[in-house]
Amino acid sequence: MSDASNTSNILTRIRENIKSAVLLREELIDNILICLCCEGHILLEDMPGTGKTTLAKAIANSIDIAFKRIQCVPDILPSDITGINYFNQKENEFVFRRGPIFANIILADEINRASPRSQAALLECMEEKQVTVDNNTYVLDKPFMVIATQNPIETRGTFPLPEAQLDRFMMKLSLGYPSKDTEGEIIGMNLTKIPVKEIKPVASGDDIVNLNKCLAQITLSQPIRDYIVEIIYATRKNNYIRVGASPRAGIALAKASVARAMLYNRAYVLPDDVKALVVPVLSHRIITDYDRSLSQSNVSQAMTNAKILTDIVDGIRAPVTE
Repeated sequence: MSDASNTSNILTRIRENIKSAVLLREELIDNILICLCCEGHILLEDMPGTGKTTLAKAIANSIDIAFKRIQCVPDILPSDITGINYFNQKENEFVFRRGPIFANIILADEINRASPRSQAALLECMEEKQVTVDNNTYVLDKPFMVIATQNPIETRGTFPLPEAQLDRFMMKLSLGYPSKDTEGEIIGMNLTKIPVKEIKPVASGDDIVNLNKCLAQITLSQPIRDYIVEIIYATRKNNYIRVGASPRAGIALAKASVARAMLYNRAYVLPDDVKALVVPVLSHRIITDYDRSLSQSNVSQAMTNAKILTDIVDGIRAPVTE
């Protein structure tokens, strides 16, 4: 790849910026960079205080582009997100006031606190990269990426994301609690300063757009495509899954696999790329038959989405690549 060196440098700089603000597993940072290359949306779900918002800010602050934060609450309106037409008495005409969605990276903080009506305001934005208000359509600038956060333990005043919304996120990621040693480092680096506020941009919006264009230089062979299709099709035939992965999920898995190959400076996709991304890309896109899972195991061993997907991958023979 002619742009391999430049691509690697950009991704390395962004990686180091993120690590300077929040200490994460390398695998998690890889997945974030993969989404960034694909301009894919990220859903961060974890316990309060684990660094979800800090991570989103670290990504945004690493790139010299427009960043907006939407603090989701039950009474937020769709117009608070997309914008509104108002009557300008001085000009004697209606004028469109753009909402926070008109930025390059959007942080939808605690997205499950927004009402279904307001959550739906993001559907067109996330899938078609455009906004329609009062029959007028506005194209969003590139790059465009939504990073949403939610925590799984609070239920009062929350509205679970519908399947159509979940399917628009390229990956669902969890930061998890840090180890003892790592937690000590986190405390030390946050005692006298807020690291994320000290991050300076190390890439431009054009760099991110070019990363996305470079994906076309990566070879996704027919055997690998067939392998992805087999995995997607298997989710629709599995006894533990009530609703399998959609065609959009297959596209997301293919794009993410291509981006992972580029991240590791390869011009071709390996089966291992696909295997590594099945859980983060598909786990939030399937609906499991929980009752069937419990009927064949005890509660502590109930089949989770990740376990079901791992078993599916283990049961499919990976293609042999040269």
